[in-house]
Amino acid sequence: MEGRTSQGAGRGWRGSFRARIAIVFGLQMLVVVIASLMAAYNVAPLGAALAIMLCSGALAWLAVSRAWLPIAALARLLNGWDPDHPDMEGLAAEEGKGKGKDGDVASLVRGLHGLASRIEGFGERERNFTRDASHELRSPLTVIKMSSDMLADETDLSEFGHRSLERIRRSTRELESLVEAFLILSRESDQGLAEEDFIVNKVLRQEVDYARELIAGRPVELILDEPAAFALHASPRVFAVLCGQLIRHALQQTDQGTIVVTVMPGSVSVINPAVDAPEPGTRRHAAVDRHGFDLAIARRLSDRFQWPLELRALPGASRVASVRFPNPQPIEA
Repeated sequence: MEGRTSQGAGRGWRGSFRARIAIVFGLQMLVVVIASLMAAYNVAPLGAALAIMLCSGALAWLAVSRAWLPIAALARLLNGWDPDHPDMEGLAAEEGKGKGKDGDVASLVRGLHGLASRIEGFGERERNFTRDASHELRSPLTVIKMSSDMLADETDLSEFGHRSLERIRRSTRELESLVEAFLILSRESDQGLAEEDFIVNKVLRQEVDYARELIAGRPVELILDEPAAFALHASPRVFAVLCGQLIRHALQQTDQGTIVVTVMPGSVSVINPAVDAPEPGTRRHAAVDRHGFDLAIARRLSDRFQWPLELRALPGASRVASVRFPNPQPIEA
């Protein structure tokens, strides 16, 4: 019953700000017309008529200013609004003030209060997800890795068991990379990602070593070419995940040949050899389509951290994915 009453009151006061302004200016115009007629017919001196007009204008200004006070208060509140620490109490107080004064202001504050509540809920769910997923997903992955290492030490493991164990290890490494990428992208801001000065060549060597585990037994060679070296002030985790996704994408697109990861001044590129286009409906075509997902993650990371990603084709249909880093730093001796 109370909710219906408040809704009815809101509908009754809807448009009251415009109505008040119309009434104020209507009365002012009426006073101006009456004063002008009084002066024209010598009912009142011209000075008195002008004084009446000026007084009516001042009163109209005061009335409009008073009606605008709730809007000004709301503007001050929103001007100092901190999305990370929303002042829900202040917004609720403004909502309580607006209910008995103006329906338009009350509707505006009520809508902002609902929007701020939803944004606060989204932020809380983001924090809960990143915290829980970081622990709950990494813990079983750690168990799988430890179990795989223990199985690898078994001397009586069959050849089929070794192949299965290698597949488990490769899938675990892929899942680790995906989890890391999802946790980075799930954060609204960059908070929690420690930035430091690091040498990109060292991080790339580690990522290339990880990627070589994924091509064991395949006629694919992965080479790291380092004609240049530079450093970055950023999150090495983000850099590693981005480059790892590009390397993984190249591995999934290549059946045989040599993939070259090249470090140039201020950029990193991944070149995979030309391959024949897979026929639609084949198993390889499905794998290529599915693993384009790695490239989509790399695009999102590059957009998020403003590291431009460029894709192009070289003569012979070789494909190049290159990432440019706007602020490379020289490596100090």
